[in-house]
Amino acid sequence: MREFGLVMMMIMACSLTNAQGQELSPTDDGAFKRGTKQNRAAIRYIYQREADVMWSKHIWRTIDLREKFNHPLYYPLEPRVNYQSLFDVILTGIDEGTITAYDAIDDQFRYPISKKDVFSMLSDTTYEIDDGLIEGELDTLEIVEEITAGDIRRYEIKEEWFFDKQRSVLDVRIIGIAPQAVKKDEYGNEIGRRALFWVFFPEARHVFARQAVFNGFNDGARMSFDDLFWKRMFHSYIHKESNVYDRALYDYKSGIAFQLEADRIKEDLRNFESDLWEY
Repeated sequence: MREFGLVMMMIMACSLTNAQGQELSPTDDGAFKRGTKQNRAAIRYIYQREADVMWSKHIWRTIDLREKFNHPLYYPLEPRVNYQSLFDVILTGIDEGTITAYDAIDDQFRYPISKKDVFSMLSDTTYEIDDGLIEGELDTLEIVEEITAGDIRRYEIKEEWFFDKQRSVLDVRIIGIAPQAVKKDEYGNEIGRRALFWVFFPEARHVFARQAVFNGFNDGARMSFDDLFWKRMFHSYIHKESNVYDRALYDYKSGIAFQLEADRIKEDLRNFESDLWEY
């Protein structure tokens, strides 16, 4: 009995030492110390031989950030200690030189743009000239408008679906992602969206793997942006499939016809794999 009491006292002493030995700072914002960056690497893709691919198709999707399910990609609008929006994560990677931005003129990743050009693209300076208080004088007012995470409305992703005959699976890999910012008129009204740049997704995965995504069910469960895309935890709709005309659905469909055509492409992808087997 005496030995049991001594053991319990030693356990309590060790626990007290551990509790007192943990040094917290105001930036930890919690009951225990959290890392601002996850020390993780991206999940490695299975090596894919071209000879094993018996069928493939390129698909373009739109992720609408106004949907509640996609809010973890949109928020927080201002970077926090533990969380950032996907747009801020991409900008951080571009600033560090670990992510390369490509011109949005096409989605072929042919024209890389410098870090300086990217950040100058996000800042628009306008000048307004107004009559001064004294006759004959003019006052020039400089207005700087910056594109921030709150101005991103959509993401466009380019992916390839393929069937691997060696593994007998239908697989998908995301190839690129492009943020689309809101476009405004001279009065500040939203009149559309424009793609800012393209990012080669495999290059950005190691950056996405280090940044945690907000988890509304459990603050202690750390999921990265790479996990989110790997598990395809986002809502999207198809707006283009590879075709000889290289045109998107909105070039020849509108309204309910657009949605029906997108659903048809999605259903074709589902049926392709099931049609390969006999039961």
